[in-house]
Amino acid sequence: MRQWLPSGHAAHLVIEAVALLDTSAFHARRRTGGAGAAGYDPDMMVTLLVWAYANGVTSSRRIERLCQQDVAFRVICAGHLPDHVTIARFRQQFAETAVSLFAQVLVLCARLGMGQVGTVALDGTKIAGNASAGANRTEEGLRKLAAEMAARHAAADAEEDALFGKGKRGDDDPGDPHTREERVAAAIASLEQEREAREAAERAAAEANLQAARAGAPGAGRPPGAARAEAARLRLERETAAARAAVQAWEARRAAGSRRGRRPVPPEASARVRRAAAWLEKAQAREAARPAAAAGREPARRNVTDPASRLMPVRGGGFIQGYNAQNVTSEDGLVIATRLTADTTDTRWYEPMIKDAAAAAAMMAAAGGPGDGIIGLALADAGYLSVRNLTCEGPDRLIATGKRRDLEKAARAGGGRDPGQEGEPPIAAMAARLATEDGIAAYRQRSHLGETFHGDIKHNQGIRRLTVRGLPRASGEWTFATAARNLRKAITSGHLTPQALAALAG
Repeated sequence: MRQWLPSGHAAHLVIEAVALLDTSAFHARRRTGGAGAAGYDPDMMVTLLVWAYANGVTSSRRIERLCQQDVAFRVICAGHLPDHVTIARFRQQFAETAVSLFAQVLVLCARLGMGQVGTVALDGTKIAGNASAGANRTEEGLRKLAAEMAARHAAADAEEDALFGKGKRGDDDPGDPHTREERVAAAIASLEQEREAREAAERAAAEANLQAARAGAPGAGRPPGAARAEAARLRLERETAAARAAVQAWEARRAAGSRRGRRPVPPEASARVRRAAAWLEKAQAREAARPAAAAGREPARRNVTDPASRLMPVRGGGFIQGYNAQNVTSEDGLVIATRLTADTTDTRWYEPMIKDAAAAAAMMAAAGGPGDGIIGLALADAGYLSVRNLTCEGPDRLIATGKRRDLEKAARAGGGRDPGQEGEPPIAAMAARLATEDGIAAYRQRSHLGETFHGDIKHNQGIRRLTVRGLPRASGEWTFATAARNLRKAITSGHLTPQALAALAG
C-alpha cells in the first residue's frame, strides 16, 4: 500500500477531521434495533473508507485484511473489525451520502484557509468502470441475448414445476435485485431511449428550421439533415418568386412610361434560381442516400455488465469502458465541484459545472474561506468550446479554440488566426483574446490547475477504476474518492494540522 504520510500521524488527523464533519446522512441510514449484532459506528466506517481511498485501497476484501494487519487501519477501527461484506454494503450508500460528505469536506477546508477561487479550471478525465469493454453488445445482440435467457429460464421453470410443484421455488433465495436479465433489459431500454430522444431532437430542429424558412426568415448555417431537402425547395421557390417579381416590376414601370433600368432576366435564366435548383437536386440526392448511410454507420452499443458505462476515448488512442468525470479545481488544488457523467465529450458540461463551482465558492466563503467567494476567471480547454458556453451567464472565461501550443505559435507568427476562420463572432473574439499576451499568460494556468488533480488521484492516490456499477453508485464512489483526496490535500499542504483542528474544535 502506498503511504502518503507517516501512518499514525495522518490517521489521527483523519479521525479528528471526520469528527468535525456533519455525518448525519450516514447516521440516518444506520440500522438500529431488531435481531442481530449492532451496526458499526458510521463515523468509524466513514473514517476507515476515507483513509482507505486516500491511500488507493478500494477493494473491500483488502480493506478487511488491512484492518487486521495495518497499524493505521487498526487504530481507526479501534478493535472493531468490519468484514468485507459490511464494507461493501456501507459503500453502496455513497449514491445518497457522498455529496453531503463532499460539501462538508469543502467547508472544513475553507475553515482551514483553503479554497482560493480567483482562477479555477474545468477539465474532464476518463475513469474506468467495473465492466469489461468486451461485454458491449449492439441492440440486435442484446435482443438475441435476452431471447436466449428467456428460453433458458422457461426451461428451468418447467423443470422446477415438475420437481416442486407449480409456483414453488424449492429454496428461500430472495433473488438478485440486479440480475443479468435486468441489466440486459436496462441496456436495451437505454438504446431505445437514446434513439427516440435523438429522433425527437432531429424532428424538432427540422421543424423549427422549416417554420423559420416558411416565415421568410431562414436561419443561418446549414439546415438539419431531416429538413435539408424541404429547405432547399423553399429556397428555390423564394428565388423563383423574387426573380419573377423583379420582371413584373420592370414591366409595370415600362407600362407607366419609365425607361430606367435594364430588363431583369427571367427566372429560368437567373443565376440565383439555377444555384437554388442545384442545391435542391443535391439535397434530394442526400435525402435518398440517408437510409443507406444510416445503415452503414457503426451501431450503438451497451454494456451488459454496466449498461450506464460507455466506451470512452482516451488520450493516446484507444478506449476504456467507464465514465467521464468533470471536475473544477481551485488555485490551491481543491476540487470544488465534481460530476461523473456517461458522456464521451465535455461540451455540454461547462455551464452546469461552473454553476456548481460558483455555488461551492459562495458556500466556502460563507464558512470563512479566503476571498469573497466569487470566481474571477474560469479556464477550459477546446473540448468545451461552443457559442453557448462562451455566451452563457457566469464568470469571465477563457475557453481554448485549439491546442495551446498552436494558439501560441499563431500568436507569435502574427497575432492569432484570422477571425473569419472562426465562423461565429464569439469564437472569433475568444481566439483574438487568446492571442494576446494577457490571454496567453492566463490560459497557461489551465493545465496546472485542471490536470494536476487528475494525475494526483490516479497515479499518486491510485484511483484508476471504480468498484461499483450503475451511474448513481459509480457517481457516489467517485464523489467520495474526490472528498477523500481533498482531505488528503489539506493534510499534505500543511493546512490540516493538530493545532488547526484544535482551534476549529474550540
